[in-house]
Amino acid sequence: MATTPDHQPSIAPIVGPDDPRRFTDSGIEIKNTYTEADVAAGLEERLGSPGEYPFTRGVHPDMYRGRKWTMRQYAGYASAKETNERFHYLIAHGSTGLSMAFDLPTQLGRDSDDPLCEGEVGRTGVAIDSIDDMRRVFAGIPLDQVSTSMTINAPAAVLLLLYELVGEEQGVPSVELRGTTQNDILKEYIARGNFIYPPAPAMRLTTDLFAYCHENVPKWNTISISGYHMREKGCSAVQEVGFTLANAIAYVQAAIDAGLEVDEFGPRLAFFFNGHNNVFQEVAKFRAARRMWARIMRERFGARDERSLKIRFHTQTGGVTLAAQQPENNIVRVALQGFAAVCGGTQSLHTNGFDEALALPTERAARIALRTQQILAHESGAADTADPFAGSYFVESLTDQIEEGAQALIDKVEELGGSVECIPFIRAEVEESAWGYEERYKQKQDIVVGVNEYVTDDVDEVEILRVDPEAERQQVERLRAFKEDRDAELVRTRLEELRSAAQGAENLLGPMRAALKDRCTLGEVSGVLRDEFGEYSEA
Repeated sequence: MATTPDHQPSIAPIVGPDDPRRFTDSGIEIKNTYTEADVAAGLEERLGSPGEYPFTRGVHPDMYRGRKWTMRQYAGYASAKETNERFHYLIAHGSTGLSMAFDLPTQLGRDSDDPLCEGEVGRTGVAIDSIDDMRRVFAGIPLDQVSTSMTINAPAAVLLLLYELVGEEQGVPSVELRGTTQNDILKEYIARGNFIYPPAPAMRLTTDLFAYCHENVPKWNTISISGYHMREKGCSAVQEVGFTLANAIAYVQAAIDAGLEVDEFGPRLAFFFNGHNNVFQEVAKFRAARRMWARIMRERFGARDERSLKIRFHTQTGGVTLAAQQPENNIVRVALQGFAAVCGGTQSLHTNGFDEALALPTERAARIALRTQQILAHESGAADTADPFAGSYFVESLTDQIEEGAQALIDKVEELGGSVECIPFIRAEVEESAWGYEERYKQKQDIVVGVNEYVTDDVDEVEILRVDPEAERQQVERLRAFKEDRDAELVRTRLEELRSAAQGAENLLGPMRAALKDRCTLGEVSGVLRDEFGEYSEA
């Protein structure tokens, strides 16, 4: 079993189903009863009040009584047209923010006509090759009235700039654009695998985006530092907090090393966490992360702007927890996970469709997922008071133990030289946790209803979303027409200007913006940087 330097568990032991002990996935043993003796002295100081340092109880004094969390539904598939239709559908049904999914070629900085991309165009999200695609995605959607989250990392700067250019066409000043680019490349090396460049130039692009937005798009969240994907890969709740905050430390230090002041970019950092089924551990996880980040920013980095101390985070319910067997059970799982996120103080929430273990969500599944959030907001009582679990002996004990275990992991990462230097270590820790979960599942130490217990022989028939293969052919044809309808010499000039900038030290977003505005494609811009920086290969 993986242990931290202080021998605090970070993953649950494998003890078999007959062992009377109970553990969270982080190896925290759950007692039969909790009393005041289980809560360390000094609780009042660790708690504070909602909206006050150390923000354990939330980042706003009145939390959701003043304003509900942003209700997002992750959407994007096939072409820009289909994605635009899904966005309009979600807005019409009460979604208060958009969350944009991109296909694999876009995530890897390749155009749809790249031979390597055949069969993948529009499959896992929308294909965005050019400003024309971004324009079509947001047709009829005023960008000064929505907040848009983009799940994009290696080419994050390209997608932000395309969004900014479309806003400009709509007459929306860049200073009014609101949203988030995920822009978290470290977790790609650790857990997800959708990287392009080696870590050093990738971190340069990340901090260039920080600086660009500080000057030009000040309401934009420049990064969403993501524990979500590490949890999807198999890490525990303690590992999710520890490794996410270790990565965040690396980003802050990189920005400071690039010449930025911490309070210039600190208020626009955002985080992205997973929501799992153990309600009490999840609530404690969010509370611990909030407290730890406030301390890190104030004590380690000297942040003085209170906004820099507040960890603002989006939560998505756990995709890996969804089962293909008896898929309607997933509605209950998603409701529990959303409830935990709200009770834990999330600023934004995406609830998964119950059919997502099978395919991209249908309109019906997306509507049920959105209605789940609305029921949580208006019927559950979870939004009526700030930090409703505060003072629970159980939850306060869990919060302290998660903080202790996560801090030990951060200390270990720092000992090894920081996140950029110890990607293999973090990856190995996550993989060991995933192995442990699989073993506990096999032994029925961990029960998954309808999968390894309470199973049925019947197969539930569920309508699933199918992407028409014709969409790929049409996307490639539109891209061909786009490339023919432009000034080829101007395109070559803009790409050479970007190449020259990449060879120097200037902020890359300026020449990237000029290239995209003059109709260079995502693949062409990313290709120049790939030529100059090289490609990352896992050791």
